[in-house]
Amino acid sequence: MMQQFYPQVQHSYRYELNKDMHLAAAHFIPDDAAGQCKNMHGHTYFINITIAGDALDELGFLINFKRIKDIVHKRYDHSVLNDHSEYQDIFPTTEIVAEQIWKSIQAELQTQGNKPNCLQVVVRETPTSYVVYRPKPEELA
Repeated sequence: MMQQFYPQVQHSYRYELNKDMHLAAAHFIPDDAAGQCKNMHGHTYFINITIAGDALDELGFLINFKRIKDIVHKRYDHSVLNDHSEYQDIFPTTEIVAEQIWKSIQAELQTQGNKPNCLQVVVRETPTSYVVYRPKPEELA
């Protein structure tokens, strides 16, 4: 995978973890205003997740990299995003996909004793287009 550089999140945490991954998925935006995106089409999404915290777990991790990949890659790779329950009432635009990934990651982080936070999710849909999702401070634990 080609190395990417993403916008930095300013924070005062001791540790910052970034996980890059890519996955193949299809979606469609069922509205005429979406133009060609109204039709089913696929992307190779490149995703970067930024997690930070002050405390490590008993193994010395903020969170194991594999757990992050399991939450995102196993769920979405080689799937139709519109078929996932979180997109039943909302269209899976890149913005919404980034937000849903944040929600999934943050929910998992809050089950951990060391309580790290997901500060940013970047979803690159094409080589020239990406979305950055950052939660509001009050959404973090």
